[in-house]
Amino acid sequence: MPSAAPSVTGPRFRRRRLIAAAAAVPLLLGALGACGYGSQKNDSDRAVPAAKGEKIDGLDKVRIGYFANLTHATALVGLKEGGLIQKELGGTRIQPFTFNAGPSEIEALNAGSLDIGWIGPSPAINGYVKSHGENLKIISGSASGGVKLVVNPDKIKSLDDVKGKKIATPQHGNTQDVAFLNWIAEQGWDVDAQSGKGDVSVVRTDNKITPDAYKSGAIDGAWVPEPTASKLVAEGGKVLLDEATLWPNEKFVITNVIVRQGFLEKHPDVVEAVLRGSVKTNQWIKDNPDRAKQEANAALEDLSGKPLPAEVIDPAWKSIEVIDDPLAATLDTEAEHAVQAGLLEEPDLKGIYDLRPLNKVLKAEGKPPVSAAGLGEQ
Repeated sequence: MPSAAPSVTGPRFRRRRLIAAAAAVPLLLGALGACGYGSQKNDSDRAVPAAKGEKIDGLDKVRIGYFANLTHATALVGLKEGGLIQKELGGTRIQPFTFNAGPSEIEALNAGSLDIGWIGPSPAINGYVKSHGENLKIISGSASGGVKLVVNPDKIKSLDDVKGKKIATPQHGNTQDVAFLNWIAEQGWDVDAQSGKGDVSVVRTDNKITPDAYKSGAIDGAWVPEPTASKLVAEGGKVLLDEATLWPNEKFVITNVIVRQGFLEKHPDVVEAVLRGSVKTNQWIKDNPDRAKQEANAALEDLSGKPLPAEVIDPAWKSIEVIDDPLAATLDTEAEHAVQAGLLEEPDLKGIYDLRPLNKVLKAEGKPPVSAAGLGEQ
């Protein structure tokens, strides 16, 4: 039997009321998710991994999307030339696509121009809900952690000092925005989820300009993913809170693997091969963290034009854990937090997961199965 899902019923996760707009709010969670960092580079500019051997299911290529972001380390390392994912696919060639935002990846999946993708939890939820559960499935986890509250230590010396300050999040309704709004509510403070005004000023700021906003004094801190958090630390900021400490076992999903349902139905062996490559890549990253960091940074340089400096990538890399488990219970909790904030109507997520191919791969690799937490097949 799959391992039991971690409990999410502790005091940090009880329902709390936030001041939110009374009118129904459109789904906003498909914003940047956890994946808005880095410049987009057309996949045609990249070296396409060489396909060798027999084609799986007779398929010429599989179109795979991801972000130029450390939280997509599995894709950065596994999809490169000679990577383990291409090795598992044999003669079926990977056609890589990079994205800057969750909605564009979901649109590509919906349009049938993308088959499999690495993506954050919020756009995955949004994509599933908008398609009425008919277009995508989450088939694996990929990363946990890597989100921090970094502040100006001259202005904020304790968590209580956050009240009355200007704190940035990546975008209205994105994964970190929802997490910060929930944390604010847990402190007993009031913030209007739409305007960001209240006991704390929540300033929605693109991750690419957050460090400049911090340097200029326009914000007093930020609740952001890596590597933006470590960029702020390099500018003199201090990590006041690691979001992982708020979750059971200090784990929460930051990146998942999704698949177009039609592709899964027609080419299950190809999906299984990608997952086999993903599982093997994650194990290789864990066994070779320094080399994997170098390879991920080289991929970022290829995609965005420059690598991350050591003072940024070193701490950022340490705070992100590659995983196979999608941590389904935490996805459900993240959706609940968005509902509480008034940013998402109550979603029906039953069926969002199909973990049968992953659990088949894990069994073959001698690893324990993972749980869908009642939200799908496992």
